[in-house]
Amino acid sequence: MHTATPSGDDYAMLAAVAREYRDVHLVALKGLAHYNPRLGVDALCFQRLTPEGGEALLAGALITPCSLWLVALWPDEPADAATDEYLLTLPSGSYRLHRHAFGSRSWYQRRILDDLSELDSMEEAARLAQQLMTRLFEPPTPPTDDA
Repeated sequence: MHTATPSGDDYAMLAAVAREYRDVHLVALKGLAHYNPRLGVDALCFQRLTPEGGEALLAGALITPCSLWLVALWPDEPADAATDEYLLTLPSGSYRLHRHAFGSRSWYQRRILDDLSELDSMEEAARLAQQLMTRLFEPPTPPTDDA
């Protein structure tokens, strides 16, 4: 698998998708018990991945006022052109993501953390997302032999 930094166009598209997600879901998120009014919706820590023999995709984190998600999407994919599940293979392992359509888009997502109510700011949420995504994009550490 080849990884690369997303392009300026990718970042613009990710920002637009995060805004669309927020616009579609914010009212429902506010109704959840663990809603954190100090947090917003942001797509960050994305990498452009090109699997062997596959089409390039973007994988990264979505922060919401309630949860942190692992997200994968293809830049040019319309909302109705996808299967229900996608197996995302990263250096740390494989992760089964489920399709989520909203507005004019769809992506695949898997909740990583379900309650962000104790975070005090988006900066703190972004640091947490960066730490988790760094772990996902690194191969697992082999066990040490203490014998």
